[in-house]
Amino acid sequence: MDVTGNVLTEMGTARELHVLAVDDSHVDRKVIERLLKISSCKVTVVESGTRALQYLGLDGENSSIDFDSLKVNLIMTDYSMPEMTGYELLKKIKQESSVFREIPVVVMSSENILTRIDSCLEEGAEDFLLKPVKLSDVKRLTDFMRGEGKIAEKQSPKRRQSDNCTPSLSTMFSLTSYHRNITSPELLPSLSPSASPSKKSRVSKKIELC
Repeated sequence: MDVTGNVLTEMGTARELHVLAVDDSHVDRKVIERLLKISSCKVTVVESGTRALQYLGLDGENSSIDFDSLKVNLIMTDYSMPEMTGYELLKKIKQESSVFREIPVVVMSSENILTRIDSCLEEGAEDFLLKPVKLSDVKRLTDFMRGEGKIAEKQSPKRRQSDNCTPSLSTMFSLTSYHRNITSPELLPSLSPSASPSKKSRVSKKIELC
C-alpha cells in the first residue's frame, strides 16, 4: 500500500504536536481524532497495527520517504485489534526501532484487565487509558507533551483508584483530634451509681472474697 501521499500531507509544520492514533473501530477513530483536534493537535488515524508500522516505515519495505524526519510526537493505540494487538505494536516500536522507541506510546482499551495493563506499562507504554477516552485524558497527555504538565507515575488505573482512597495527612490529623475529643471526660456520659459501683463497695467485695 502506498502511503507516500498521506505522509506528505500529514507532515505539516515541524513544531506542531503530531499524534498517530491506531484503532480498528471506525467510531473510536473518529472520537479520538475529534478529541485530539479539540486539543489543537495534528492527527493521523490508521486502522491497524500493520498500517501504523507501514506509516512509520517499520514494515521492512523500502520507501522514498525519509522517515527519520517524520515528526510523530505521540502514538495512541487500541489494545484489542485483529492481526496485531496494541501490545504487539508497542513491542515492535520499543524493541525494533532506534528512531521511534523514544516516542511515548499510550495504550487504550475498554477492558480493565490488570495483567494486560501491567504488561503494557512494563513494556514501555507511557500510560494506559480506559475507554471511552475523555477530553480530560487527552488534555493531560497533550499538556505533558507540550511541557505544561506530567503524566502520573506509571501504574494501572485500578491502582490509581485505590491510591486516591488513601486519606491525606490533614484528614488523619482531623480524625485523631476527633477521637481525642469524644473520649475526653467532659463528653463521656456520667454513669449512674447502679451502673458503676463505688470504690468503697468494690473494696468491701474484695475483702469478702479473701
